[in-house]
Amino acid sequence: MSRFSAWLSLFASTGTLLCCALPSLFVVLGMGATMAGLVSAVPQLVWISQYKAWVFAISGILISLAAFMHYRSRNEPCPIDPERARACASARKWSFAILTLSGSLWGVGAFFAFVAPLVL
Repeated sequence: MSRFSAWLSLFASTGTLLCCALPSLFVVLGMGATMAGLVSAVPQLVWISQYKAWVFAISGILISLAAFMHYRSRNEPCPIDPERARACASARKWSFAILTLSGSLWGVGAFFAFVAPLVL
């Protein structure tokens, strides 16, 4: 379950990245034409940007839920079989890495969606 929640949180944070962080980055770097091309190729980005508060709230809840589930399962025993034990340890490391990446992407997206417009 921890692996599924980690992938779900990565999916949720990628949505926030696409809606807010990448468009802002393109505009800041002077790549407005690239942003226009991206919006014309994927018009759903406009809808996601219009409802960014909902997108961030839902994705934040999903990432928090994944972090809670990962924290709760941190001391669960791995199988005795050496091969399965290695797979279990590897899955836990990957799950933590994906969760950390998800949280980082969510933070970058939140900065560009809510803080950067006030500062820049």
